[in-house]
Amino acid sequence: MNNNLFSTYDKLASTWDEMYNDSAEFRSQYEGFIKYLENTTPEKLTIKEDLAKQLFMSQGVTFTVYNDNEGIEKIFPFDIVPRIITADEWQKIEAGIKQRLKALNLFIKDIYNDQFIIKDGIIPGELIYSCPNFLREMKGVKVPHDIYVHISGVDLIRNNDGEFYVLEDNLRTPSGVSYMLENREISKRLFPGILPKNKVRSVSNYPNLLYKKLKELSYNSNPNVVLLTPGIYNSAYYEHTTLARLMGIELVEGSDLVVKNHFVYMKTTNGLKQVDVIYRRVDDDYLDPLEFNEKSVLGVAGIMAAYRKGNVNIVNAPGTGIADDKAIYIYVPDMIKYYLDEEPLLKNIETYQLGRPDELAYVTKNIKDMVIKKTDGSGGYGMLMGHEATPEEIEDYLNTVKKKPENFIAQPILRLSTAPCYIDGKLSPRCIDLRPFALSGRDGIDICPGGLTRVALKKGSLVVNSSQGGGSKDTWVLE
Repeated sequence: MNNNLFSTYDKLASTWDEMYNDSAEFRSQYEGFIKYLENTTPEKLTIKEDLAKQLFMSQGVTFTVYNDNEGIEKIFPFDIVPRIITADEWQKIEAGIKQRLKALNLFIKDIYNDQFIIKDGIIPGELIYSCPNFLREMKGVKVPHDIYVHISGVDLIRNNDGEFYVLEDNLRTPSGVSYMLENREISKRLFPGILPKNKVRSVSNYPNLLYKKLKELSYNSNPNVVLLTPGIYNSAYYEHTTLARLMGIELVEGSDLVVKNHFVYMKTTNGLKQVDVIYRRVDDDYLDPLEFNEKSVLGVAGIMAAYRKGNVNIVNAPGTGIADDKAIYIYVPDMIKYYLDEEPLLKNIETYQLGRPDELAYVTKNIKDMVIKKTDGSGGYGMLMGHEATPEEIEDYLNTVKKKPENFIAQPILRLSTAPCYIDGKLSPRCIDLRPFALSGRDGIDICPGGLTRVALKKGSLVVNSSQGGGSKDTWVLE
């Protein structure tokens, strides 16, 4: 029996650990995997870890870091110990995400049409109109089946009270699902037989389900669905190629498409072929040079006019970014009460809007306990972690904030839950979050039973983003 792996495990104080409870006993969902670890030597685990690296390398599973001197393409760090979630926990997560997405979709529809939520004083109009993700071009546009958010990734963390909280909503072009699929394939190779034995739910149906949802959006019986990528220099290009391949659809760039008489066509060797549904991974600003950024070569001229006429469906709908802006995040619990007349099942993290003088004063005073983010930021860039920053860094950052305080929010630094990771031949706790992926279609919302668990691989770090040195692990949801 290999007790050595567990004897050195240094559980962090006042932090929820996914494997150990407060009495230092194993949580029930981990028992099956622990039995396996107890009968395995660290040498064997290290061999498995090396195999995982080789598999990621041979599959070309990389991502791009834009500010690294060592070179841009990096292998995505993978931790071999899975994160395990019980069926009951998953049920709560699933119900909470479905509720949240229903409310967010109603909010987007309302904002681009009647704007009842502004008229009823729930959200200030100036907040909407000043948001860079609000697209005036979407006002009054009839969206097929009233679905704006077809694909979403909602970031969750577990605080030290054991509850899941929503960190942010990713509703524009959420990424990371290919890593969820790849992590599972690697787990099957590393631990054959263990997944079925532990009754782990499958995630491999995601591409089929996505394709089914995309097809359903068209009124044609056999629609032509394509995936629009910005191209090989995009940080998520590996994911674009993977999803297109797994769905059996064409991967296209803007130059492969053309608009004629308000219909979108794909150039093929046999001439033009009409396109019905576009799963786009190009940001709004670059989608149509006639309406947005005129210098864009990533999009398609005239695509918005074709969309407005209902001749093509764009997934996710343009303008959905209004609902995942960090300044709007504060109001999601109010939206759930307003549109659904329900109490939120998943809580928000307490958030301060720095455009409010009293909240800015409070945050400045308690800066060591705060993380400050740009409302339109992503990828972990441009944040200030108060407990790690020097007085000079804090002063510089606050000077930037004071120029346009409404563009920043602050949140208390949370105790992210920790999960066991295999590092340097030992099990060590590291902070994690979770991004489950949801697909909305004509028949409702489906959530893939798993998701991307991201890991802050640096000891004591709370930043899980791959662009900031984080990695990931497989997420097992038990039957």
